[in-house]
Amino acid sequence: MFVVMNRIPVKKEYWQDFEARFRNRAGLVEQSPGFIRNLILRPAQDSSDCHVVMTLWESREAFEAWTQSESFARAHERARQTPAEMYAGRNVLEMFEVVSDSRKDDPA
Repeated sequence: MFVVMNRIPVKKEYWQDFEARFRNRAGLVEQSPGFIRNLILRPAQDSSDCHVVMTLWESREAFEAWTQSESFARAHERARQTPAEMYAGRNVLEMFEVVSDSRKDDPA
């Protein structure tokens, strides 16, 4: 499994608007081959000013194919229309290969 995390520093007064953008999105990524899951994480209490957009993929190749797709371009059009004052700094993109995965509902 391949995990992509985009840490996005959002000013607290814009948190609701930022989160609403994800609740009201077109949902194009779900149709991409190899897509598993998309999580939008809000900072707990005052631990950070960064929201995290986390996507889980079957492979790095599946993620990279998504980033080259027309659906990706369409999904990110709205982000380019976001007011710059919403952000408290630059985002940081991180990518990880899963080496261990433990879940309560895992039958193994």
